[in-house]
Amino acid sequence: MLPRWSRAAIRLYKLGSQNNMELRKDFCFVASRSYAKVAAAADDSTEKNFSRKPEVYFNKMFWSKPCSLALAQDSPLRVEEPKYEGIQHIIFKMLLFYSKQSKSIRGANVVYRRIASQVDKPAIYNAFNLEKTFKTTFSLLILHMWLCLRRLKEDGKEGVEFGQYLYEIYNHDVELRVSKAGVNLLLTRWMKDLEKIFYGNIVAYDAAMLPEARPDELPNVIWKNIFSDDGLSKPNDAAAGAVQAMARYARRECSCLSLTDKESIFSGNFTFSSLENPKSDSVRG
Repeated sequence: MLPRWSRAAIRLYKLGSQNNMELRKDFCFVASRSYAKVAAAADDSTEKNFSRKPEVYFNKMFWSKPCSLALAQDSPLRVEEPKYEGIQHIIFKMLLFYSKQSKSIRGANVVYRRIASQVDKPAIYNAFNLEKTFKTTFSLLILHMWLCLRRLKEDGKEGVEFGQYLYEIYNHDVELRVSKAGVNLLLTRWMKDLEKIFYGNIVAYDAAMLPEARPDELPNVIWKNIFSDDGLSKPNDAAAGAVQAMARYARRECSCLSLTDKESIFSGNFTFSSLENPKSDSVRG
């Protein structure tokens, strides 16, 4: 039996555009209701105020040409496979350390660390004028998980299998984050709600990237999933620029990841575009 993410990923992969659109609407309805319950239990922060932070020139962000996100061979951020020799190599080989599954699990751990690093840094909240709450952090985790899972699907079955390991690592991290936020009672129930939100967001992002999708589809989905508290209201002028900038960021990262070679993706030796300087166009750091 295939694990749950593998089953879901294969199903989503095979869905036609019409079915994808219908699923997105159903999932968004579930997500908007579930968010209210989970966020109320895990987050006591105040409503976001987009005018509090320093001015950010959203219209100048993320217009640069996409490029590979692979780390240079001499980058200090690279994570290399440990090399054992002699008797150690034989022992680790017997323990299946060098098996395809073990290598995939290690690679998935590195990939998730890249995702968590991008989401946990203050830069992403400053760049898009977001308050750092449980809801926004969780939403950004899903966005970056979607970026990686979308790229992994380009490698077919092998990518879907790798995505399963990545999803399990993500799920464990979210459970720890929920517990840390103070939700210890009925944890299983909250995790089920968050799982529904995850799949709903994935379907919505995929639908927004279809060739026949409206130009405003991705910004609308990003607004509902990340910026809006109720998933129903419309962005005001202050928030609209940030939403459009994040939509360009997401599209650009999709293109950059597609340009990133398979070895770099599966080993986790890539990094998302830098958000340290939000006042200028996106340049990889």
